[in-house]
Amino acid sequence: MASSRTSRSAAELRKLRSGAAAAVDTVLAQTELRGRTLAVALSGGVDSVVLLHLLARLAPRHGYELRAIHVDHGLSANSGSWARFCRRLCRDWGVRLEVRRVKVGERRGVGLEAAARAARRAAFGRARADVLALAHQLDDQAETVLMNLLRGTGLRGASGMPVRGALGDKVIVRPLLAVPRKVIVRYARAHGLQWVEDEMNDDLSLTRGYLRRRILPLLEQRYPRWREALARAARHFAEADALLRRRAATSPALALREHLAAHGLRAPTERRLADMLRQLSGRGARTAIRHDGAVMRAYRGEVTLERAAPPTRFAPVKWSGERRLRLPALAGELRLRPARGAGIDRERLEAGDVHVCQRRGGERLQPDPERPRRTLKNLFQEAGVPPWWRERLPLLYCDGELVWAPGLGIDARYRAAPGAPGLLPEWRPGASLSQAQALVFTRFDQGA
Repeated sequence: MASSRTSRSAAELRKLRSGAAAAVDTVLAQTELRGRTLAVALSGGVDSVVLLHLLARLAPRHGYELRAIHVDHGLSANSGSWARFCRRLCRDWGVRLEVRRVKVGERRGVGLEAAARAARRAAFGRARADVLALAHQLDDQAETVLMNLLRGTGLRGASGMPVRGALGDKVIVRPLLAVPRKVIVRYARAHGLQWVEDEMNDDLSLTRGYLRRRILPLLEQRYPRWREALARAARHFAEADALLRRRAATSPALALREHLAAHGLRAPTERRLADMLRQLSGRGARTAIRHDGAVMRAYRGEVTLERAAPPTRFAPVKWSGERRLRLPALAGELRLRPARGAGIDRERLEAGDVHVCQRRGGERLQPDPERPRRTLKNLFQEAGVPPWWRERLPLLYCDGELVWAPGLGIDARYRAAPGAPGLLPEWRPGASLSQAQALVFTRFDQGA
């Protein structure tokens, strides 16, 4: 009997040292976990199911208490069934599950994917755990880097996702980040695991879905190892970003000069450089430094660099039920995605006289039904939307009433009731406006 148990233990150890299990085991071994609580972000998809399965097997080896957290965004008619699947799975595996329902709002006019990610991170921040394990894998990393590059990102965005990070007082780990999706699926099938499929993964109106279905299959024909190449580039970008951060801590002038050069801008004179640093260290929210065809701005300790020219004024644009409404004057596109029990009341919107307008001043909105209507200026300030972005955002009106503003949300009077058809608005600005190049430092302190 003893030899039989020893043989089984040896076979189990060999499995844990191969494939996806080996990658997870390596990351866990480099993280202090003994005696701590580790929660898996469990969506119900194959990646998170495999991660939960592996972490359950590895728990005795690393000495952590395993839990799971499921975030219900309410964006899909299937979200309730996904939550039930996760409850059933965790019950069968003896894992304590925490389910959190979130309301996907908007921030700074970003798209639906980014808004959902922000709501999800906020829920993760409240999870009852010391360590949070996310199931991002190699394909996710490569896709993220590619999307950020297409948006014109700087070093930080091109660095992709780190294996380890922090969210408030929690440690974040991504044990599967070096593992391809196909290896994860193969593991799941080999162990007879079940999972759910998110239909949003096939939604071509979303950037990631479009890349996965239309672009990446073509890319793989020519560059079959594009995932590994982009992941390797992300590591190089991360190293360069870390280097610039260290230099910025000791020499803001050097860091600023290198940042400008990295984006193909002429080097300023010593006097001009000193003047830039002086202006960027000030408190003025309207600071705009023009240099070699680009504009640098500072707001709440964050400095951005962009080449885009200010948008022109435009007359109100009528909406006639389109799912996509292009707004060339704002260099972007307004999208309205069908939903159930979320977004703007679809019947009310389609029955009204709907226009898209620019901000003129004095507008009011009530995104929170528990608070009174407030001016857009105050709401934008509270949401941290920089002043120069506010004029670039489309406002949606119905019968002369403001219904929605990017970065702020939907007026409480126009929200779809539970179970009712709705339209989720999403503002997609052009790359030059949506992804200004963030500098590698967030403050310029004179004399640093």
